[in-house]
Formats: sequence, structure tokens, C-alpha cells
Amino acid sequence: MSRLAASVVVPTRGGAKRLPVLLAALAAQDTDDFEVLPVVDGDIDGSEDVLRSWSHRLALKPIVFRENRGRAAALNAGAAAATGRIIIRCDDDLEPRSDFITGHVARHSGRRCGVVGLTTNALPDTAYARAYGRKANAHSITSALALPPKRTWRLWSANVSLAADLHARLGGYDARYRRYGWEDVDFGYRLHRAGVPIVVAPELIAVHHGASTTTAARAVRALHAGAARETFLAVHGPEALQEFDDGPLKSPPSLWDRVVAGTSSFVTERTLHAYGAAADAAVPRLPAAVAEKLIALAVESAGIAGVKYPHRARGTF
Repeated sequence: MSRLAASVVVPTRGGAKRLPVLLAALAAQDTDDFEVLPVVDGDIDGSEDVLRSWSHRLALKPIVFRENRGRAAALNAGAAAATGRIIIRCDDDLEPRSDFITGHVARHSGRRCGVVGLTTNALPDTAYARAYGRKANAHSITSALALPPKRTWRLWSANVSLAADLHARLGGYDARYRRYGWEDVDFGYRLHRAGVPIVVAPELIAVHHGASTTTAARAVRALHAGAARETFLAVHGPEALQEFDDGPLKSPPSLWDRVVAGTSSFVTERTLHAYGAAADAAVPRLPAAVAEKLIALAVESAGIAGVKYPHRARGTF
């Protein structure tokens, strides 16, 4: 019996309200040559019931962990149960186009590669979005599309695909990553080190509905992402981090750099929530450039604080 073209692996935790948007988009695909493997990483909100209600519309193969085991473990469990030739990782807060499956599969025709589809944030009309979020989103996509091939491994995250046998050869995602993020960057780096080209496919950009909508939410994520670098450093060494950061800093730090670094000393989750609320209240009354800097200070200093003080990232995602 021939294998399915693709298996879509969906790691999810607390995704009961997010999953219907994704499942509706997958049900509207222009092909049925695929299966969907949602992996519930500890059911805290009835996600299993949501998946059960969609079983008549999609080829669903749900996997439910009885306790939280982390995103890497969820991704690996989905890949282990997949029967498709191509494994597509799709986060539970995405809304892909109707040619999402066929587009990913087509990118693998005739070549061995990893494919990055990218995401674009759907932001509500908040003070954060107007002052910072929309501009940051546009800049992120422009920067991603401009990366040279040797740097695209850094983009491996929410909307990516790989041949199933290559996924198995790499050994899946590293379960040592239990903080927010970086299990995906680690996987992309190992693909890169194995000589597998990673192709960016702009036609596969998916709408991302789970983006931060406030300054505090965005800054806390930056804090946790900074803390997760500690694991990447321990696994791959400082040379890999330099490669991620485009090498060592070649010019003296600017005044802004010094302000951000100094502010990072005071960053905790509690201070970020307080600062973020104050910033979101203030930015509508400030000039656009000042408002953007006010939010950028929180986000950038939080990222540095996560690197310098990883123990300050206490919450869970």
C-alpha cells in the first residue's frame, strides 16, 4: 500500500480555543492525501473533546499525554506515529492556506531539503500592535526572506516540513529543551550541520493567531526565549551561538545597547507585567517613534535578562 503524501504533526497545550481555526483550514485543503496527528501535551482545557468532535471531517490520529512532557516530546510522538512521506510541523495557532499541504509536498519534489513556510501575525488593534507589533512582524518577515541559505536554519519553527526518513535520521527533537522555544532552532541547526539545505518558501506563509497582543506578553516571551538559549549553549557550545547571532559583535555598543543592557538587570516577570501595562497605557499619547522605543526597551532588555539570568523565567507556556 502506498504511503500518504504527508503527516501534519500539531503539538498543542491549552489549545481548545485555537484548534478549531486550524482544523477548519486543514479540512479545506485542496488534497486529502494527508493525515493530522494532534499531540495534546497534557489536556488542561478539553482539547481532546475538541479533537473528537472533528474526527468525522479529518483523518485525525490524536495522541494525548496524561501529563505535560514538553513540546519536543510532543513533536517526537507525532513523528513516531506518522505514516506520511513528508512530516509537516504545524503549530496549533496557525491558519494555513488551502494549498498548504500540496505546497509543502511540492517543495520536496526532486530534492532532499527542509522547508520553512514562515508565519505572519494576525494582531488585534491594540496599542501594542499599532506602536510595535505590526512593524516588528513586517520586519521579521522581510529579514527572514533576505537571509542567505547558510543562515535559514535559524527560522525552523512553527510551519516547517521534512522527509520522514530525514527526521528519523536526525533523531527527532531534543527533549532537553523544556523552556519556551529553541527546541526548533536546535533541530534546524542539526539539519544545517548534517548538510541538509533549508529552503524558505514564501508561498507557504501561514497566518499566526497566537502572537503576543500586549507589551508584557511579548516581553515575557522574550525573557523565556533568552533563558532557553542556555540549553542551546550547553548542547552546541559558544561557536554555535555565535553562528546564530551572526558572529561576535564587531562594533562598540551604542548608547541604546548600553541602556538595554542596564535595564536588563532589573527585569523579572513581575516588573515586565507592571512596565508593560504602563507602556500600553502611555503609547497612544506618545509620538510613534517614542512609543516604539518604549516597547522595544522592554522586549530587548527581557531577552538579555533571559540570557544573563535564566532563573528569572519562571512561568510556563
